[in-house]
Amino acid sequence: MTQFGKGCHLHLIDGSAFIFRAYHALPPLTRKSDGMPIGAVSGFCNMLQKYVEDNAGPDAPTHVAVIFDKGSHTFRNDLYDQYKANREAMPEDLRPQIPLTREATIAFNIACKETEGYEADDIIATLACQAREAGGRVTIISSDKDLMQLVGDGVEMFDAMKNRRIDREGVMEKFGVAPDRVVDVQALAGDSVDNVPGAPGIGIKTAALLINEYGSLEELLDRAEEIKQPKRRQTLIDKREQIELSKKLVQLDCNTPLDYTLDDLEVREPDPDTILGFLSKMEFRSLTKRIADSLGADAPVIAETAPQAAPEAAAAPEFPAIDPESYTWVKTAEDLAPFIAEAHERGWVAVDTETTGLNEMACDLVGVSLCTTAGKACYIPLAHRSAATDDLFGSDDLAEGQIPMQEALDLLKPLLEDPAVMKIGQNMKYDLKVLARYGINIAPFDDTMLMSYAMHGGLHGHGMDTLSERYLSHEPIPIKSLLGSGKSMITFDRVPVADAVKYAAEDADITLRLWQIFKPQLSPKKVTRVYEGLERPLVPVLAQMEMAGVEVDRATLSRMSSAFAQKMAALEAEIHELAGETFNVGSPKQLGEILFDKMSLPGGKKGKTGAYATGADVLEDLATEHDLPGRVLDWRQLSKLKSTYTDALQEHINKDTGRVHTSYVISGAVTGRLSSTDPNLQNIPIRSEEGRRIREAFVAPEGKTLVALDYSQIELRILAHMADIGSLKQAFRDGQDIHAMTASEMFNVPMEDMTPEIRRQAKAINFGVIYGISGFGLARNLRIPRGEAQGFIDRYFERFPGIRDYMDDTVAFAKEHLRVETLFGRVINTPEIAAKGPRAGFAKRAAINAPIQGTAADIIRRAMVRMPDAIDGLPAKMLLQVHDELLFEVETGAEDDLIKAAKSVMEGAAEPVVKLDVPLVVDAGMGRNWAEAH
Repeated sequence: MTQFGKGCHLHLIDGSAFIFRAYHALPPLTRKSDGMPIGAVSGFCNMLQKYVEDNAGPDAPTHVAVIFDKGSHTFRNDLYDQYKANREAMPEDLRPQIPLTREATIAFNIACKETEGYEADDIIATLACQAREAGGRVTIISSDKDLMQLVGDGVEMFDAMKNRRIDREGVMEKFGVAPDRVVDVQALAGDSVDNVPGAPGIGIKTAALLINEYGSLEELLDRAEEIKQPKRRQTLIDKREQIELSKKLVQLDCNTPLDYTLDDLEVREPDPDTILGFLSKMEFRSLTKRIADSLGADAPVIAETAPQAAPEAAAAPEFPAIDPESYTWVKTAEDLAPFIAEAHERGWVAVDTETTGLNEMACDLVGVSLCTTAGKACYIPLAHRSAATDDLFGSDDLAEGQIPMQEALDLLKPLLEDPAVMKIGQNMKYDLKVLARYGINIAPFDDTMLMSYAMHGGLHGHGMDTLSERYLSHEPIPIKSLLGSGKSMITFDRVPVADAVKYAAEDADITLRLWQIFKPQLSPKKVTRVYEGLERPLVPVLAQMEMAGVEVDRATLSRMSSAFAQKMAALEAEIHELAGETFNVGSPKQLGEILFDKMSLPGGKKGKTGAYATGADVLEDLATEHDLPGRVLDWRQLSKLKSTYTDALQEHINKDTGRVHTSYVISGAVTGRLSSTDPNLQNIPIRSEEGRRIREAFVAPEGKTLVALDYSQIELRILAHMADIGSLKQAFRDGQDIHAMTASEMFNVPMEDMTPEIRRQAKAINFGVIYGISGFGLARNLRIPRGEAQGFIDRYFERFPGIRDYMDDTVAFAKEHLRVETLFGRVINTPEIAAKGPRAGFAKRAAINAPIQGTAADIIRRAMVRMPDAIDGLPAKMLLQVHDELLFEVETGAEDDLIKAAKSVMEGAAEPVVKLDVPLVVDAGMGRNWAEAH
């Protein structure tokens, strides 16, 4: 071992920079034998080999180490809990590759170092300072600007990507100051990437001017009163503590505790068997041969692993045929052990649960299936009942051949919670909720349903059966073949285990195969950010909201049901008077005869049954001609409110929690909007007084308050930005009443003379235009003649011509590319844009609206994903999302703290990805019930 000292040359390689460069620079790559993602590992190994080859000359280093980050929490997070809070989560297909990059470094026989609680930059700083003090030279292989504060006195940097050295002059060119003052400039300028606050309004150039003038940050802050510019002076005075904290965050720690010395970093030749064995295992044939030649060794014979081509050209992986007879029935802990071990070894496992029902809050767990390799899956039955000849539903005794449930869960929990093992599911939110009730918190995970949704939204459904048939050409075992239907339908715990094994293990097998097809396609389709930033991280957030539920007052609902019944009776009497006779208002056939035969209203069309069509669209058109259709619409709305909400909600109150637990559908709407089921809380009408009253039944428990935060006119704001409508953008910036402003612009009415009726008409047009409303549609909404409604729309486009340009451009783009996109990159496929006939108008309107509504949906998704961290520590929880609104439950007295935190997240949700030309504004309210809060 050579003692480090004068004449020695230390190279310090920024391992994280190599990894991320490799990951983003290369196409997705999977290992042929098992589909393991290895693109980053391949790039990393090639970069290491290039480094070795480039540094074999007379100026070769005597000592070298690759330095990595270890974990995300460091001492800086203890100083400032928002440090790096804005960083997007590591891509899930990169996560299992991180340990392999360490293994690769060791295989190259290069020192591989990391330290808990410290960043790689701190380790590099410590080693560089030690080497400099010992009289040696240091080259830092990185372009990280934070490391530039180390340059000088024998320390330089080398940007391997640009093949250029960074010395003292290079640092001055970058920061405008010498290396020893870089940290002062960074403290002032802050860093949006690492969420270092700095001094608001001061950038790199201004910071450099100030530091050069005053000599140091401390001197500048002490003499801040001397600054001539008032705003800058006040910022430095008011934000001194924040600036001083920022310096602590950006200052590298040259005293990181290390359990090794510089001598341990001496350059060593790689062992041929070790490095070639590793490369062979990774199936890097080309690199294996290249290194074998350089070492004078024989390269092992391995199969080539090729990058995935673009999805349109990619051939499906070569899977074995799906054979349900081949799956394993796990009867004992010994049977389960090999599957758990293989999952740990591979770094992934497909998981699926079987239960007694579809309600995650009420069903019981029956079994779990696992799959680590296509064709090799198992089912772990846990609560199947024995068959009984005298009972249709079998006995309550457990069937034989099952591991005791708690023993199995104890074995599965470490695997399903292991951060180094990717869990793969189809509609993972369901499994998350089921297993959470049994004390297992699944993480990390991938969801094939959401992968398909991100790539194929608008093209087809995303259920497992659909995906299996479309992408695997395999029709899965239908659940009806096991459970039956109708009155004789059984629950899954009554299915014979031998049959359950085939069905359940097949689900896990199919899910793994879909993942191996979809995962490499995310990047070529450019939807990785959407999937990893909007879809997947929303799953645990929604799961927590759904499990929390919302309290609903049964007595209030009962009183409303009675009130609605009385109003319906009164409306029936009015309808009968208008018709001149009594009839069943709920009968479409009798209503049609009244409207078109007796009253001779226009537009009557009979269907195949001979009855007149009396749907809502027909009645809305007729409501502009006569009062009776409008009254029928009012009666139908009350009937729906009563049956769908005031009656049905009482049945949805969970007997154990006393709360209503809706279930959100992430992949239902092509635009990204969420929907909810069992019960549907998204469609509670709020335009009518009766509809708004439904919210009175959603209440806060004793000692709690409901807080509602709602985006103000978010889709109009997005339209103003996307269509670049100057007057609308300025109105939003000035905080004007946008509907009154529109009315004033269109109808030449001064703002002071604005009437509620004129404003209402402008509001209907503002929102109608977003949905491509026609003269017919606006006439229905306002219940005015069609000609008058069309005149309003024509005048609107004349006043705001940019909107028509946006619409035309969007339709043209959709026709050319068969898709549109949101500002955040969500792809919304428009396969019917070239349709003819009645569908053509709908397809165009959908294409026009999709980027606007989709962008609004993306914004609130981003807010929801960030919300748990933002309100962590507050006595509050997020309960519901309804389009542009979020509902929270908070301890009384903490409402203002919650509003401040949540409002900040919602209003800043678009950034930093999108900078809107108009501000996002959130209105907040609170009360004992939802109606009061809204």
